[in-house]
Amino acid sequence: MGKFSGVLLASDFDDTLYGSNRTVSPENVAAIQRFIEEGGTFTVATGRAYTTFAPCAKLAPINAPVVLSNGAALYDFAAGVMVEQTFLPERIGGDLLELTGAIPELGLEAYHGEEIFYHNPNEVTYNHLSYTHVSGTECPVADIPLPLTKVLLEQRRDVLERARAYILTRWEEHYEAIFSNQVLLEVTRKGSHKGGMVLRLAQRLGIAREHIYCVGDNENDIPMLTISAIPFAPANCAPAVKEWGARLVGSCDESCIAQIIALLDQRY
Repeated sequence: MGKFSGVLLASDFDDTLYGSNRTVSPENVAAIQRFIEEGGTFTVATGRAYTTFAPCAKLAPINAPVVLSNGAALYDFAAGVMVEQTFLPERIGGDLLELTGAIPELGLEAYHGEEIFYHNPNEVTYNHLSYTHVSGTECPVADIPLPLTKVLLEQRRDVLERARAYILTRWEEHYEAIFSNQVLLEVTRKGSHKGGMVLRLAQRLGIAREHIYCVGDNENDIPMLTISAIPFAPANCAPAVKEWGARLVGSCDESCIAQIIALLDQRY
């Protein structure tokens, strides 16, 4: 037992725990280790899928299953087991055909198990695959295999705004469509988002909601910030997160996780 027993800290990965230098700072690593040694539970809640997060899973001490695919999956890297997973409805194939027909400039990545299939790749697609150090298979939308955990739409923000409006106007009851940055729009099954999966993880661990703390930098993090006892965000967060009212700490390059743990040290 330690002062952080029964406390869960869930952090977004890119541009929050993971800095612009593409690493986790030694200050963050040391603070997380101390948090865990004092009984705390630390995990990551990321838009990345298993394939794109697995190479980073050992960059920081993590002692709980990780929320992947923007809340569509919960994976235990210590045990090598998928704990929970949701899939897009089977209609996704036809809906993607309609969507890409209506907005042909869209690029997309579709996540099928540990495989990535992409259609109409653009600069955003190639940059994302390079950033995450993975490869995929290019194919027509009609040939993308099902089931899919999530689809990542890729283009300029104005094009993605049109795509989001198209999805929510026609199929809102089937899908979540939320930005993870200015050029990536995450599409998951309705109800599958970071907030919902962090709550289910806390329930599995027997952690009360008043002891859940979350930190994230972008719009797709707002569902988990909503359930956080104190919703934290790095100073480099998107304007939407600042406007929403998250409590700002230092940027992702200023070891913001270590700063949050220092604040929790005063709280407990």
